[in-house]
Amino acid sequence: MTSERTRFYRDKQNAKLMGVCSGLEDYTGINAVWWRLGFIILTISTGFGLPAYFALGLLSMKKPAHLYVDEQEQRYWQRVRQSPKRTAREIRARFRDIDRRLADVETYYVTSNPRLSAEIERLR
Repeated sequence: MTSERTRFYRDKQNAKLMGVCSGLEDYTGINAVWWRLGFIILTISTGFGLPAYFALGLLSMKKPAHLYVDEQEQRYWQRVRQSPKRTAREIRARFRDIDRRLADVETYYVTSNPRLSAEIERLR
């Protein structure tokens, strides 16, 4: 998974400070408010939250503008990053459903049209 869509980026368009929390929201699908709360709690409890936030902000790249075409594609890539195996299973299930529906259409047209059925059998 080395696609540019599977990498972590800072999201400066939806940013409050450096775009780290909005980038984490884009990467994981968890709302940025929860990430901000987590960094605040981590800073108060251990003092590690603020340095971690700035380290992520300085080390990560800015999100390219052309990364996603639409909201649906963004959600798809979030699911891929969260669980690639589950996403592959979902895609396989969709293809099986499409294949089943195509077989139903083919059966309908072949059984209702004997000339077409004979032509298909002749081609086999």
